[in-house]
Amino acid sequence: MRLLLLLLVLGVCWAQYDPHTQNGQTSIVHLFEWRWDDIALECERYLAPHGYGGVQISPPNENVVINKPPRPWWERYQPISYKICSRSGNEDEFRDMVKRCNDVGVNIYVDAVVNHMCGSGVHAGTSSTCGSYFNPGSRDFPAVPYSAWDFNDGKCTTRSGGIESYHNIYQVRDCRLSGFLDLALGKDYVRSTIAAYMNNLIAMGVAGFRIDASKHMWPGDIKAFLDKLNNLNTKWFPEGSRPFIYQEVIDLGGEPIQSSEYFGNGRVTEFKYGTKLGTVLRKWNGEKLAYLKNWGEGWSFMPSDRALVFVDNHYNQRGYAAGGPSVLTFWEFRLYKMAVGFMLAHPYGFTRVMSSFKWPRYFKNGQDVNNWIGPPNDNGVIKKVTTINGDNTCGNGWVCEHRWRQIRNMVIFRNVVNGQAFTNWWDNGSNQVAFGRGNKGFIVFNNDDWALSSNLQTGLPAGTYCDVISGDKSGNSCTGIEIYVGSDGLAYFSISNTAEDPFIAIHVDAKL
Repeated sequence: MRLLLLLLVLGVCWAQYDPHTQNGQTSIVHLFEWRWDDIALECERYLAPHGYGGVQISPPNENVVINKPPRPWWERYQPISYKICSRSGNEDEFRDMVKRCNDVGVNIYVDAVVNHMCGSGVHAGTSSTCGSYFNPGSRDFPAVPYSAWDFNDGKCTTRSGGIESYHNIYQVRDCRLSGFLDLALGKDYVRSTIAAYMNNLIAMGVAGFRIDASKHMWPGDIKAFLDKLNNLNTKWFPEGSRPFIYQEVIDLGGEPIQSSEYFGNGRVTEFKYGTKLGTVLRKWNGEKLAYLKNWGEGWSFMPSDRALVFVDNHYNQRGYAAGGPSVLTFWEFRLYKMAVGFMLAHPYGFTRVMSSFKWPRYFKNGQDVNNWIGPPNDNGVIKKVTTINGDNTCGNGWVCEHRWRQIRNMVIFRNVVNGQAFTNWWDNGSNQVAFGRGNKGFIVFNNDDWALSSNLQTGLPAGTYCDVISGDKSGNSCTGIEIYVGSDGLAYFSISNTAEDPFIAIHVDAKL
């Protein structure tokens, strides 16, 4: 009996780290600023058939409308209320999306903005996505409702009311982030109100939450409202399933607030991952791919079972200070595909793929002054992703990295090798490396300025395999490169340093 109780307790304690992905799926995608009806369609037509386990969506709640055409992406991070009403769609469309995605085994994870309300400089009125009245000057948000009693103005000790030093943990957690009105999460009313919002989404069928700006909340305050959350909807999830939680904590070192403080609440975003990987692939500071043999905890990252990892996100792909210029994005597509390929092949962390939209970049004094621009739109209304090119990529201003063959096939690769050991590492001492995942998959990279030509131990069964980077398995043939594995597990690999995609990946489900 005691053992049973212990196992039950451990199950509850670990539940918030489980993304609840189905059908052996191991990665999620952030469909940044997509409309709800388009996400529903994408779940059915592409994500489920190609092995994606879930979608991180943009904040669904009512937000301020910034009348600065084409309206900035960041307006969605300025809440007005917890009504489900945004430029992605209304509550009925949201419910339909969640149902349709769940029905095909693709989970929905909500970006929860609960640290603050809109900025103090926003004018009072009804310029919001649902038309609710608000007055930031008097801290009046009647659609919630919140009043002046529900904010941290009296708790913050800085002259400006905002964060003036990131080396002062009280300022970071009790003062305004970028002028946003900081909620008093130490109050039970605020905690209960936030929990009610999240429980409403849980009832609709969402599987979990990204907690925005977690670094700016006390870990105990986050735990207090998470403890009030209900179990997931049993229509789609097993009895007793808890919401998957991953917290945005930017911890690049050098500051007193550390990611580890948040481990008890759920997983944490490992921002060092994309920063360091970008530095290695760019070959900055003498870094080499050969140094990645102990990638993960060996690079002073957080424990793998606490990490949510990504190459880039909606924030640092725009040049904001969460990683700096080393971060790779779709603008540098050759190195970017290699970075995402490495992430999806390597066993460390739980992986999230980015799916972006383009904006007209314009640099002034080294800064992209157009990084504020929101998604492709017609008079403020998000364009539908209706243009699908012949190669399954997107048009209409959407990048859709998750549809790139190389990335989509590596998502499948990760599913195939799930649970397999990191094996058969090889490197040339420079920027040519290879590694396997048990006897299920093998990947080779050439980031040197000369060709790779080597016989390597793959650990795979003998046979002919299709390289899933250059093409696909189609019937009993390959549309790309074929790799022959001998009875001894050895295979010959040749990768030009000028190849469009200088890496090769094979797995047992792509064996002829």
